[in-house]
Amino acid sequence: MKSRDVMGCNVEKIAELFPQCVTERLNKDGKPELAIDFDKLRAELSDEVLEDGEERYQFTWPDKRAASRLANEPVNLTLRPCREESVDFDTTENLYIEGDNLDVLKVLRETYLGRVKMIYIDPPYNTGNDFVYNDDFAKGKEDFEQNSGLFDSEGNQTIDPMQRNTEANGRFHTDWLNMIYPRLKVARDLLSEDGVIFISIDDNEIENLRKICDEIFGASNFVAQFIWKKKQGGGNDSSFVVAEHEYILCFAKDISYLHLNVDKKYKLDDNLYPYTDEKGDYGLITLDKASIQFSPSLVFDITGPDGTVYRPRIVKGKQSCWRWGKAKVQAQYDELVFKNDKVYTKYYRPEGVTPRSLLIDAIYGRTESGNDDIKSLFTPNPFSYPKPILLVGHFCSIGTSDQDIILDFFSGSATTAHAVMKLNAEDGGHRKFIMVQLPEVTDEKSEARKAGYENICEIGKERIRRAGKKVKE
Repeated sequence: MKSRDVMGCNVEKIAELFPQCVTERLNKDGKPELAIDFDKLRAELSDEVLEDGEERYQFTWPDKRAASRLANEPVNLTLRPCREESVDFDTTENLYIEGDNLDVLKVLRETYLGRVKMIYIDPPYNTGNDFVYNDDFAKGKEDFEQNSGLFDSEGNQTIDPMQRNTEANGRFHTDWLNMIYPRLKVARDLLSEDGVIFISIDDNEIENLRKICDEIFGASNFVAQFIWKKKQGGGNDSSFVVAEHEYILCFAKDISYLHLNVDKKYKLDDNLYPYTDEKGDYGLITLDKASIQFSPSLVFDITGPDGTVYRPRIVKGKQSCWRWGKAKVQAQYDELVFKNDKVYTKYYRPEGVTPRSLLIDAIYGRTESGNDDIKSLFTPNPFSYPKPILLVGHFCSIGTSDQDIILDFFSGSATTAHAVMKLNAEDGGHRKFIMVQLPEVTDEKSEARKAGYENICEIGKERIRRAGKKVKE
């Protein structure tokens, strides 16, 4: 029942490449094991090897090595199905998983290694009021659980494994980095070769998150830093500047395999497409251009249907030329438009546009529309400020196609699940989602607790049930 030993697998990979660099030794229990002879490995790799303490470009923080090791440590856990809480258990391939997302990701790595097309996460923003996972790097996981009182003798959770990360904490950034680093490291293994990850974040950790992703995914696999306008107006309570935006960082598993779909919801100016034919709406652009590199071979006569002869114009004393050569003009003559003593070609309204980095239009949602999404399912609203379906749905639309798997391991109110179901209903797709959420206890005075939801997972599961029924209808 133990998940994959990543470090052991890495030793095996090195043994395949450099067998002379792997030797045997006795471990701390006195049992023989394979180990890497780093002196020999260094000699095989390069004469120019960095020495300890030598200056280099790097991004580090306290416990970074421990956080990295934590990502590789196996876990003795498995998933327990809950048929009584499920909808269409035997037919749906969607998953909602309750538990520590790092442990869950390690378990998922056994089955979903290289199979997830897209990851979207909205992790804690580290504002001083958010919670981070209470990972302890000074002790082994089992020792920590036994000594901390986190679990009782029967394995039941007794203490919330989340801690409030206030700005007074001397490890304010460190604790957040140690939380996110191992989770992203394991998550990368789940992505397919053409996979992509989108991460929502605000100003507090955007620089650190970018550096972490550069390290884990590779700086060359950076795709975009989207800027999302989260509010329309307001902000009178701001001390200096109204923060109207957040960020979404996007990285590819391997950018050479990445393909993003066009943005079909981006609003194109209708004035650009004033004409219509059997192929759709279109605009006109002159066939002659002074701005392109001049070529004498592109200056020739074109005879219109009524016998009028057209030549490239002289624009501001400069002879222009056609954009098409003679052969193309002859082959596509029927596509030319002769009007106002000029020759035009048609350009049709595209199905969509290349995705933009500025998500400032209302079609990508606002914080309030995220509240409206959940209010349409619950009365009263049990979850404050979830991400809007329009935003998450946009990334699902450009990042996935028909049969892809989408993972969200900070699922919160399960907006991502709702967005996937809605998108499938709109385009006939069969995308599957995997949601992961720690059962964080709701505040005793909250609307959620008054409505009977003792933890966030109860809200997320109920939202999926209600949203699924609504989308089906």
